[in-house]
Amino acid sequence: MNITIFQSRQFRVFKKHKLAQFGAITLVFFILVAVFADLIAPKDPNKMNLRHSYKAPSSEFFLGIDRIGRDYFSRLVHGTRVSLGVGLGGIGIATIIGILFGGLSGYLGGRIDIFLLKLSELIICFPSIVLILMIVTIVGQSLLNLILIFGFLEWVGLYRLIRSLFMSLKEQEFVEALEAFGVRKFSIMFQHILPNAIAPITVWMTLTLAGMILAEAGLSFLGMGVPLQVPSWGNLLNGAKDLRVLENYPWIWIPPGIVITLAVLSINFLGDGLRDAFNPKS
Repeated sequence: MNITIFQSRQFRVFKKHKLAQFGAITLVFFILVAVFADLIAPKDPNKMNLRHSYKAPSSEFFLGIDRIGRDYFSRLVHGTRVSLGVGLGGIGIATIIGILFGGLSGYLGGRIDIFLLKLSELIICFPSIVLILMIVTIVGQSLLNLILIFGFLEWVGLYRLIRSLFMSLKEQEFVEALEAFGVRKFSIMFQHILPNAIAPITVWMTLTLAGMILAEAGLSFLGMGVPLQVPSWGNLLNGAKDLRVLENYPWIWIPPGIVITLAVLSINFLGDGLRDAFNPKS
């Protein structure tokens, strides 16, 4: 009899991890907010009214008004879409590259393995934040550029993971049998070996997603992330660099700070739970 996902050992272990469940629920909540941001936000996030500059929270403006008169709650809601979009877009590109390069390197070996390994070592040599800032300075600030930069720089960790797994799994008897029957190499790699690596890939994706969201927030806070007019969690914090804002207008920096912390913690909790669930020793 086939065992459903709710009867599996992994699900039973995950169900015992309360923080991971909290993380999963919170992440789903943020995703729903991002999807339905246009319906949730009561006002246009980019509409300005300088007469209401730094207006305190009220029944009309739940989280107050920013420096140039934009509704802060609406910008926070739309910022969820932007920040999660950067993280999910970057993680998608990095996952595809990491799986492709890791599979080729680990299964085929030879010159392609040497080249890709040296390329990954070259990227690791540079501090990621310095490398990102340098590339942003060259290519310019935009949402798409930031997603592509994250994707093309963060694949290295997954590449090394997939490479080691493929190097181990290609020695298994089922792979030798497939090769003896003349099955194509790409079919062996991505139809037969890759499914055995789904668990570590899933864990890597969740933990790296949190890092990308935090990186976007940090870059945007410095003014080097997404363009300042685009609502993102980091850009909301960017408006609180002034000491006068920190002292007198707490609604400018407390809400995005709480949201970023909650999102990163929830994703890390989810990653920890998945890691424990897929651990054979659990």
